Amino acid sequence: MRAMDDGLERVLAGVGERLAALRRDRGTTLGALARRTGISTSTLSRLEAGKRRATLELLLPIAQAHGVTLDELIGTRPADDPRVRAEPLRFEGVVAWPLTRSPGQPSAYKMIFPPDRTEPQPRSHEGYEWLYVLSGRLRLILGDQDFTMASGEAAEFDTRLPHWIGSTGDGPVEALVLFGRQGERVHLRARSRT
Repeated sequence: MRAMDDGLERVLAGVGERLAALRRDRGTTLGALARRTGISTSTLSRLEAGKRRATLELLLPIAQAHGVTLDELIGTRPADDPRVRAEPLRFEGVVAWPLTRSPGQPSAYKMIFPPDRTEPQPRSHEGYEWLYVLSGRLRLILGDQDFTMASGEAAEFDTRLPHWIGSTGDGPVEALVLFGRQGERVHLRARSRT
């Protein structure tokens, strides 16, 4: 029985550091986490500092807020198969395969833009985007600028600037795309100029 108690104490001793690291990785403040979990800021601070014992009642809402399992949160989960096996997403003719499965930033996708995606519909949203053309000729509209990118070229930009990504019409385009800091949210149409 003593060996089991020692194992439990070791697990609980490292929880505070893991909680703090996870919160920082997510870019979340103690105040924001307190609002999402209903746990006071001072309690969260004491948990992270190791001055408060972690309980199931405290850990469950924190795990939910971060989008992780309780095992991941306390560090007892065995190593998973690292391969990402996600179903492709389809929108506006584009096919996107998620290359990351953990919530957080950045989110990576392999995307295929069809050859008939040639009509620009610039949109903007919070975040940052990075893309790398794997094959084909990609067309990037960024504000008032119109770029054609070939295989091996990369671009990065603030997504608050109206933008659109598609094909030049010469064929399909394959690209790797990273969305950072809310860049994965739904795109909003940019207002047309008058």
